[in-house]
Amino acid sequence: MKTVLRYLRPKAGIIAVEMCIKLAGTVVELLLPWMLSVILDEAVPSGDFHSVLVWGGLMVLCAALAVVGNVAANRISCATSRDVTHRLRGDLFAKVTRLSCAQEDAFTTPSLISRLTSDTYNVNQMIDRMQRLGVRAPILLLGGIALTLSLEPVLTLVLIATLPLLGAVVWFVSTRGVRLYTRTQAALDVLVRRSQESMAGIRVIQALSKGEYEKARFDEANAQVVDRERRAGLLMNVTNPVMNLLLNAGLTAVVVAGAFRVNAGHTQPGTIIAFLSYFTIILNALMMVSRMFVMYSKGAASGRRIAEVLNAPEELQSRPQPAAGGEEHIRFDHVSFSYGKVEDNLTDISFSLRRGETLGIIGPTGSGKSTILQLLLRFYDPDNGVISVDGKDLRSVEPAALHSIFGVVFQNDFLYADEIGANIDFGRGLPQERLEAAARTAQADFINTRAGGFGAELSPKGANLSGGQKQRVLLARALAADPDILLLDDSSSALDYKTDAALRRALARDFKDTTKIIVAQRISSIRSADRILVLEDGRAVGYGSHDELMRTCGSYREIAEIQMGEVE
Repeated sequence: MKTVLRYLRPKAGIIAVEMCIKLAGTVVELLLPWMLSVILDEAVPSGDFHSVLVWGGLMVLCAALAVVGNVAANRISCATSRDVTHRLRGDLFAKVTRLSCAQEDAFTTPSLISRLTSDTYNVNQMIDRMQRLGVRAPILLLGGIALTLSLEPVLTLVLIATLPLLGAVVWFVSTRGVRLYTRTQAALDVLVRRSQESMAGIRVIQALSKGEYEKARFDEANAQVVDRERRAGLLMNVTNPVMNLLLNAGLTAVVVAGAFRVNAGHTQPGTIIAFLSYFTIILNALMMVSRMFVMYSKGAASGRRIAEVLNAPEELQSRPQPAAGGEEHIRFDHVSFSYGKVEDNLTDISFSLRRGETLGIIGPTGSGKSTILQLLLRFYDPDNGVISVDGKDLRSVEPAALHSIFGVVFQNDFLYADEIGANIDFGRGLPQERLEAAARTAQADFINTRAGGFGAELSPKGANLSGGQKQRVLLARALAADPDILLLDDSSSALDYKTDAALRRALARDFKDTTKIIVAQRISSIRSADRILVLEDGRAVGYGSHDELMRTCGSYREIAEIQMGEVE
């Protein structure tokens, strides 16, 4: 809740105004039953029609003022909760974009999506309800009890006798509810993950006829959510009936006792009617308190989950490091890394590149090729060794400044449902000439043949493009900013050999001063690289030019023989 309160603090002034309006409207509303008792016990018995009109008109005025005040206060509370949630969601999204890859792995993408959507919604509802009912419910409750004491102290004792039991119910619901809703949100994270996995792999599922298997997995996660919601709902659904039972028992006792007191001449019928009206107000106030605690349980659980992300440490902050030295543009110096900190995914990797040189990386699946790119982008820090760019240890460079020098195409990269030109520009405000030049280098001439050209709309994830067309648009995006370092992770796998060769020639011609690291499965894509790094099980088993590796590296020569029928 500390995190939510921090976002509420700038709105303290307007919240105070809203609460004052709500307080005034509630106090006026509390006076209505008392005015009714005056009319019934004094004006009507005496036949004073003028007093009936005056008190009746005053009741109408007070009711109107209460309505206007409550509407105004509710509008303020809506605006406040909306603004707080807007800022909270924006900061949460910004924080998510700054999380390290290790932190993203720990939270998981479905959980982060759930926190950005359903959790922020729960916080919004909590803030809104707490503002609306936080003043109104206590004033109606305490004010109602005070006025019943002034009207009928004896009958009020009957009412007060039920309050400890009601308080116990509210306390139990509030403490138990937070735990139940926390578990419910965790189960929802699992359901979102299963849904994402199934949607992403829907074609594979259909191709392998595994629809029933995936449905069973989804049903399992769905049943878990339903079970958690059932447990939480059972607690919340029992609350109102139990409170109603206790209050109605008290109301019955009040009616019976009131009848005896009227018959005995100890009180007036108007007083009993007013007392019963206040009893109803108190009952409604207690129901408001119950609803408040239901929303608090949900909001507090969601607030804690949001705070976990917002309070996560900035793992990739720049820290002063000694200069790495050397004239190389990029240098890996005995770098080792493990995702799980158990078994190395990369072991003792060393290489260096001068500006404008090209490094090709090849190896079997899981050998650590993509991991090298992620370390160079500082998505993770190495466990051992030093990675430097222009002689600076990456750990001493601000992440934003570091990333600005890179152009990157990852495996399975994404395209937005937007214009082709907007996808290439990627919010950088680049001139049209730059976009067109990047597209030419990327061999994306097909753009000009499509209706609309660079203004043609893409489907989500670029579904209306072929695999090769998507890769060329992604390459154009990476090239458009004229990067110092270009990282390509199997980015031409969907291109035919002719287009791939044309792309390599264009890169060498148009980006000769750009340092390039190309991860590939095809030797033809990296054969002309200045150096080639061959990986197996996270270790370098070969490093040199194509010709050198054909003579000295059996693994590389074996790949070449299989792919190219080549023995040199």
